Amino acid sequence: MDKQDPEQAAWVRETLDRYERPLVRYALRYAGDLESARDAVQDTFLKLCLADPAALNGKLAGWLFTVCRNRALDLRRKQRRSVRLEDAAERQIECPMPPPGAALEADETRALVYGEIDKLPANEREMILMKFHDGLTYREISQITDT
Repeated sequence: MDKQDPEQAAWVRETLDRYERPLVRYALRYAGDLESARDAVQDTFLKLCLADPAALNGKLAGWLFTVCRNRALDLRRKQRRSVRLEDAAERQIECPMPPPGAALEADETRALVYGEIDKLPANEREMILMKFHDGLTYREISQITDT
């Protein structure tokens, strides 16, 4: 739209006032969500700004709804092509690297646990270490310690 043409600017504003809400409702059927419907309507009015009012005389409503429908369908197709991860799916994806600070936290926890194990009597400390450090079964520990 030419910035110098106040008649065309007024025509676009009048058209916007008259058709914006009906177009959003219409686009919602095709776009699937309100944000996409509004985007389709916005794109429709951007195209209207470039259109010749004389060429649309008597065909304005049909032209608006056709352009809006096509844009809403384009947006819907674009949404289907992009993969959306739900929050639950994002949490299920495991990162190969531990989160920042995890190694330090693990070291601190390990030091606390070994500190508590060191306070145990020697025979109990030996059994706990065989089970959780060496990975032995209770049966194997029993055989080794004769308990």
